[in-house]
Amino acid sequence: MNMTSSKHPEAAAYNATIPAGEPWLKEVKAGQTVRILDLDGNQAVDTLFYSSANPRERYDVQRTLRRQNNVYLSAGSVLYSNLGKPMLTIVEDTCGRHDTLGGACSQESNTVRYALEKRHMHSCRDNYLRACAHDGRLSKKDVGPNINFFMNVPVTADGGLTFEDGISAPGKYVELRAEMDVIVLISNCPQLNNPCNAYNPTPAQLLIWN
Repeated sequence: MNMTSSKHPEAAAYNATIPAGEPWLKEVKAGQTVRILDLDGNQAVDTLFYSSANPRERYDVQRTLRRQNNVYLSAGSVLYSNLGKPMLTIVEDTCGRHDTLGGACSQESNTVRYALEKRHMHSCRDNYLRACAHDGRLSKKDVGPNINFFMNVPVTADGGLTFEDGISAPGKYVELRAEMDVIVLISNCPQLNNPCNAYNPTPAQLLIWN
């Protein structure tokens, strides 16, 4: 479902740009709305959510997909925690759908998917660990299955996954309303080996409204 927001960037309480291939971590309070904006198109924004009150409570892909009976996220999707509580609701979405199955790139996946010499290329998992170390509330054990906003990972007829050209475009965005105080952890994907970002990582914009 494609929807258009009535929120204006100049009214946002927070406005920042995540450089290409870099991490970002920030708290979003219950009732606030966060917009993730794909500035140049087809940039995968790998995202995790945690309860600010108890970071052991975090986004749970299995509960989320089971509750909505869909492997993709779009406007109206509710993201659930591992304790079965609503964490965020996607209230606006101009892209159409977002991946929940492809996971975050890592040294290991770069090796398996591409080649041994790709192992030491920068990855989303590296970004997560950098942000966690800087923040101090999260650690390696807290990194789990993530959402890939703007990424196109079709499910094949036999149940497999393929990584295809993105379906986003410059200026596309998704907006989420926080249903509890959450920590938002993002890796603005540095991947250079698959077509999710046309082999060219680009910046993403984050806006938060009260």
